[in-house]
Amino acid sequence: MQAFIHPTLNKLFEGIKGFQQRAYKLDLGDMKALVANGQSPKVLLIACSDSRVDPAILTDASPGEIFVLRNVANLVPTYAMEGKHDGARSAIEYAVRDLEVEHIVILGHAHCGGINALLKSISGQKIQRDFIGDWVSIAMDGCVRYVIDKLAESEQGQDSPLSEDDMKNLCEHQHLVERAAIRGSLDNLLTYPWIKERIDTGSLSLHGWWFDLESGDLWATDADNTGFLPVIE
Repeated sequence: MQAFIHPTLNKLFEGIKGFQQRAYKLDLGDMKALVANGQSPKVLLIACSDSRVDPAILTDASPGEIFVLRNVANLVPTYAMEGKHDGARSAIEYAVRDLEVEHIVILGHAHCGGINALLKSISGQKIQRDFIGDWVSIAMDGCVRYVIDKLAESEQGQDSPLSEDDMKNLCEHQHLVERAAIRGSLDNLLTYPWIKERIDTGSLSLHGWWFDLESGDLWATDADNTGFLPVIE
């Protein structure tokens, strides 16, 4: 007797059947090796939960190739021992300390709903949700450091609160905040002692990527993670 498949989920089930055909019947060796030997990905990819930006699809990765952490706005909280029920920190720890990945990539994207929620919040619009507001506030430090401070510096070096025009300009250039949030999360990764230790020994590298939904272009941080440069022109 076959289980009932809801029409909305039917395409997903068909996709699983196709994957089973390819991975377990046509190319059985690779999956057998992953089961017998365990996973050993070289990359931890921290991506947004957005349905339009699936990291495995974007990178055409094979099973076992990347270890993926997805959350709203691809954010990394700072290192902290409180809040033990934390999926983000535990996934990062497992990837770094147990799988010993060699690269951590934070993949952000254009038109991010989480970053849009942050912008609404700092514009004075209260987020009517239980958890999202607190979570996206993680990006605030990066927003201040890499966007707001720069705007303030441009105003003849003044260290004053943003005007309404400044705030409007910030909201109209959401991509700057999205990239600043990536850089802020890269900074946050450095607060994890076992990440900093591996970076200092040269066994781990950090990278920031920003994907443009409209064009399909990818931008990546430079060697010092101080700016973004186009990868695909």
